[in-house]
Amino acid sequence: MELRYTSPFEREPGVIAWLLNQSYAELVEAEPELWGAEKDAWSESDRDVFDHPETIGACTFLSWCGADVVGFFSFDPRPRPAYGVIGHNCVLPEFRGQGFGKNQIREIIRRFREMEIKQARVSTNDHPFFVPAQRMYTACGFREIRRVPWGRDPKQNMIHYEMAIG
Repeated sequence: MELRYTSPFEREPGVIAWLLNQSYAELVEAEPELWGAEKDAWSESDRDVFDHPETIGACTFLSWCGADVVGFFSFDPRPRPAYGVIGHNCVLPEFRGQGFGKNQIREIIRRFREMEIKQARVSTNDHPFFVPAQRMYTACGFREIRRVPWGRDPKQNMIHYEMAIG
């Protein structure tokens, strides 16, 4: 099924934090000492979207399959035209494995092309929870460029990816 994308302002503030909390609940429950701190960042992301509708809010989109919100994505085009940064790309657990995450990435790339952005950048953690995201990014054409220790746990790394946009 195809996704459609809408502004987050069709919903009430809190929707972004709710989607992030639902999407990462399994990870937070398994390792609360490590990932519980992310909850504050997710609430802040939600506030930023709704407090700044012309900037951050304009680069955040809810993804819908029929009448169901299945996830959301965000991006930062400010470094354009050199590159754009993909931010959150989450899909609710009950909708995973259906290609929605890839569709969201393709939509971001489409928007980057319209903005004449030459390269897309994205990062994810190397924790096993994020293996599906790692596979998705490479399947979409991204290549890994580096790994750097994650500040909260030096045993984990952030993986950075890039993709040229033709």
